[in-house]
Amino acid sequence: MSFEFPKTFLWGGAVAANQVEGSHVSDGKGLSTSDVQPFGAMGELVDRQEGDFNIKDTAIDFYRRYEDDIELFAEMGFTCLRISIAWSRIYPNGDDAEPNEAGLAFYDKVFNKLQEKNITPLVTLSHYEMPLNLAKQYQGWASRDVIECFTRYAKTVFERFGDRVKHWLTFNEINVTLHEPFTGSGLPRDCSEQTRYQAIHHQLVASAKAVKLCHDIIPDGKIGNMILGAMMYPRTCEPNDVMQTLTQNREWLMFGDVQTRGYYPSYMTRKFKELGVELNITADDTEALKETIDFISFSYYMTGCASADPAEMANASGNMLNMINNPYLQASEWGWQIDPVGLRYLLNFLWDRYQKPLFIVENGLGAKDVVSDDGKIHDEYRMAYLNDHLFQVGEAIQDGVEVLGYTSWGPIDLVSASTAQLSKRYGFIYVDRDDQGNGTLERKRKESFFWYQAVIQSRGSALKAPTKTKSE
Repeated sequence: MSFEFPKTFLWGGAVAANQVEGSHVSDGKGLSTSDVQPFGAMGELVDRQEGDFNIKDTAIDFYRRYEDDIELFAEMGFTCLRISIAWSRIYPNGDDAEPNEAGLAFYDKVFNKLQEKNITPLVTLSHYEMPLNLAKQYQGWASRDVIECFTRYAKTVFERFGDRVKHWLTFNEINVTLHEPFTGSGLPRDCSEQTRYQAIHHQLVASAKAVKLCHDIIPDGKIGNMILGAMMYPRTCEPNDVMQTLTQNREWLMFGDVQTRGYYPSYMTRKFKELGVELNITADDTEALKETIDFISFSYYMTGCASADPAEMANASGNMLNMINNPYLQASEWGWQIDPVGLRYLLNFLWDRYQKPLFIVENGLGAKDVVSDDGKIHDEYRMAYLNDHLFQVGEAIQDGVEVLGYTSWGPIDLVSASTAQLSKRYGFIYVDRDDQGNGTLERKRKESFFWYQAVIQSRGSALKAPTKTKSE
């Protein structure tokens, strides 16, 4: 690839506290909603009993091994690391009067280490977890009271870390409440549409209030949203399929529209009416929403197809999503369809819609990596996947899209969010631990480690043009 990415482009990886840290009740940390999801976001919820196994209780022990892991990220040449702060490590119950100093001190050490290695932190305030007490006592984001709890937390971390952290995100994949209400908002899975959208509204207001706090407390900081980029294609060019696709894409675009424009789009007025949803929106809410984000970040793993035919939609699948398979695409071991060109399309689509800088903060391939007889992990499939996606990012930049950076998910093996498996490996760094918790937690560089290192060093010029497929 003769094209070089801009010098300011941020290269790195992304992790989440509940999927890497472990130490789930150490140093004053409270239980989070993630701690009662031992089988992942798509699995059963359980009450914690002493002695119960939850692989996330230790995860990959980043809480104790963060220095060594950051050294490995630096060796790869990272200029950015996306992490999340565990809200219940700072406010164990969510509604505490004072923060937990031990939790703040831990992140002090992490950010100091990143600063030492010249790695820019990109920090998510809430990544698929909230203090469990807020879900139990307040019904999660269904309660307006949680807005104040969140803004108190945001203010605390902005004031504590704002001298070292200049890039922030509010909620991870904020649109996931539509598909997994407990994971996204601490709501019962059988909650009504009224409850679900009122909780989403509270999150959007809380996000906007956090944006204002960030602007006030960290004048040189930037804060964005984060959405699950679930781009849909029409299954056919039949007009009703095209309209159905527009409707389904608007389900997740609404979150970008509100956070970018500062008000609900008109198509949601009709949707709320059809659903019988009547949001409680105060004058303060309306004013708060006007504080808009500085950039748009998103995850991208796959695309899917939409159809107006109920019989076709009955066969839809996808990771927490409702998508019809695209016959022109191949799929991963977990059935996620692989569409590098879709990333270029999504980047152009969002740029045309919002004209705000974009940041790809999750993209990667989960696979069952195997240590070969030579002691190495030959993950050429991962290198091919990332090469083809990053190549399309370069194409989008040449199209004129402003892309701030790319943080692959996850640069080190971690516990998957959807299924709580460690065997679903994403990393450039192998972690010796299996789904039953066996292993030494030893870190080992995969072949892709050195490939990504070369890509970063070359500012993308080491990428190769992908082999043409039928979809292209």
